[in-house]
Formats: sequence, structure tokens, C-alpha cells
Amino acid sequence: MQSGQIMVGAHQGIYVIKLVGDVRLNLCTSFDNFIDNMFAHDDFTDVVFDLHSAEGVDSTTLGLMAKIAIRALERGCQKPLALSADDGMRHLLDAMGFDALIEVSDEERDYGAETKPLQCKTPDEYSAREKVLEAHRVLMSMNEQNAETFRDLVHTLELECEPMLKPSARMH
Repeated sequence: MQSGQIMVGAHQGIYVIKLVGDVRLNLCTSFDNFIDNMFAHDDFTDVVFDLHSAEGVDSTTLGLMAKIAIRALERGCQKPLALSADDGMRHLLDAMGFDALIEVSDEERDYGAETKPLQCKTPDEYSAREKVLEAHRVLMSMNEQNAETFRDLVHTLELECEPMLKPSARMH
């Protein structure tokens, strides 16, 4: 499997997020920073996930995709679009309950957005765990099946993150 990469671009308020290869949690903190920056733009109107080149997407990445979809819907946008002709990818999205958050199409579309690689820095252990925890909490909030699937993982991560809290955070 090809090592993962996230390509991003925008054109006339439509943000395109293209996942390439095997996209894993090592990209999560940079991806999350991009999400915050994307929603900070006044011109944001829609988001498209291009999954045609994705070979694999881990649950942390799926959680961040769900976060984007939820934020877009809360902002009054239409459901984001996910483009994938791969039956396995489409089944994964369906099994996770993404049908409530995104529209899925197998079409190839050009949105006029030139995508460029997202500059990803390797996260420190604390940041990575925090992003994994946040992403899985989002997945759990989507439906009861996800809640059951990820309950033990989230509980374990919460226990692991607690002693890692920075001293200033413990005092509050």
C-alpha cells in the first residue's frame, strides 16, 4: 500500500480534500489544523472528499472527516460529497453511518481546485493521542453501533491521556 497523503485545494469556496494511498493517524494533527483554517475562511461554502486514490483510511481519519461534515452542516451547508468508485470504501462509509452526514458518488468531478500536498508534521505523542481520542468521540456520536465499537478504545485512550496532561492543565 502506498504511504498516505492528503491533498487540499479550494476554488470559489469549495474545498477539495483528496486522500491518496493509505491515510493514517500520523497525518491527523496537520489535518485537524487544516480543518480549523478551512472553516475560518469566510468564503467556505462546501467540501468534497475525493477518495478515488485512497487505498485505506483509518478510523482517526474517518473521525476527522465526520468532524468536517458535522461542522459544515452546522454552518448551514449542504451535505459534503465523497467521491469514490471503490466498493470497499463505499461499504466502509456506509457501515460507519456516514450516510447521515455525506452524499457519496462514484463520479469523477473537477471542481477547478488545484490540490497540493498538505504539509504534515509528525505529531508528538500527546497531540496524536488527543486527536485520536477526539476523532473517535466524533465517530461514537454518529450512532450506537459506532459507540459500541469504539467505547473500549476511547476509554483506554482517556486513561492513557490523563497522566500525560500538562502540569498547567492538571491544576484547573
